[in-house]
Amino acid sequence: MILDIAFLDDATRPTAPRLEGLTASQRAAGEHLREVHDHLRENMRVIRDLIQLASEGHASPAEVAEQTAGLTMLDNFRRFGNLCGRYCMVVNTHHSLEDQHVFPALAAQSDGYRRVTERLQAEHVVVHDLLERQIEALNILAGAPTAEHFDNARTIFAALERVLGSHLGYEEDQIGDALGYFNIF
Repeated sequence: MILDIAFLDDATRPTAPRLEGLTASQRAAGEHLREVHDHLRENMRVIRDLIQLASEGHASPAEVAEQTAGLTMLDNFRRFGNLCGRYCMVVNTHHSLEDQHVFPALAAQSDGYRRVTERLQAEHVVVHDLLERQIEALNILAGAPTAEHFDNARTIFAALERVLGSHLGYEEDQIGDALGYFNIF
């Protein structure tokens, strides 16, 4: 089921031109991007751990709710829906803003940035597909918490975490400095 997900091979990813002599101010936008991504990474770790605890019978729904109460994004999620649904919406919104505003501005700078941003947009499609699969798997799991459904949810989540983590790191490395250098972000 997950074998059709690609984009994990760093060797197939284009690289952006390297920028030299950036000021601290120019690097600030890339650092901000990394901070946003760090929040996504932290929430992924918490969700992974909670799925594992629940699958092993070490966490009840009430305990999961209690443990997620401290998540950075959860304060906003309480107003808009369930944890995974909101998480998926945050990632989708983040990627949509990049696709519509950040990437076109970067692509206009050089052919190298165009190739990188095209790849990042293609990876957004893969991440979105995995997010949809994760929501579906968790909805099935909520309706019937069987060992098979837990395994499926964990398998999809592991792929999502691996792909999203790889994608975020690639994005930071390739465009982080360019955001401030070209005054895009």
